[in-house]
Amino acid sequence: MATILITGANRGIGLEMARQAAVRGDTVIAAVRTPKRAEALRGLSRVTVVPLDVLDPDGLTAAAALETPIDLLVCNAGVLPTYGGLHDPAHDMDAWQNTLMTNVAGPFFTVRAFHDHLKQGTGKKVAIISSVMGSSKQASGNAHAYRASKAAATNLVRVLASELRGDGIAVGAYHPGWVRTDMGGPSAEISASESAAGLLQRFDALGPATTGVFEDYRGKPIPF
Repeated sequence: MATILITGANRGIGLEMARQAAVRGDTVIAAVRTPKRAEALRGLSRVTVVPLDVLDPDGLTAAAALETPIDLLVCNAGVLPTYGGLHDPAHDMDAWQNTLMTNVAGPFFTVRAFHDHLKQGTGKKVAIISSVMGSSKQASGNAHAYRASKAAATNLVRVLASELRGDGIAVGAYHPGWVRTDMGGPSAEISASESAAGLLQRFDALGPATTGVFEDYRGKPIPF
């Protein structure tokens, strides 16, 4: 059984991944910005809740003080400010900065903070939740900040896969599907439970031979 650290684990796909991983016997470190709001995680066996804002350097340092080898790091924390287009007022400077910092810099700094933990683990895997919306081959005229951030996140995966290959650490980018969450909305195609189950299977399959992969929760490759 693996030790898994999941960021953004207090709701949606992150919560469901934490729940399913714990049920199958994994030890889960559920990283959340506000532990007192993580009621759904309390009472789950094999789950430890830790405070972590991926954009807080002190918080990352404190979380990285955990003396626990990590087999799988799941960078799931992310934001989507608006689905609007070029002239959507919600696409302001603050929204762009927050989106790029959370969705791109967040995974970078999280991987850096837990690099030594991954080297000490037996699984040696990093999964970054990206999106098909970051594929340049499937561009559309909306959600500019989110699309740009997920394209950058997938590029980050490719760069990290190259850099960390020497440490035996495999890195993958994953599209979770269009999921019925606060972000995906009630009309989305699949449940968080279905997405989480598929993602965990894909993480299990990740290894040196597939490092740098960009695929969806079913294992379908996504053109980048």
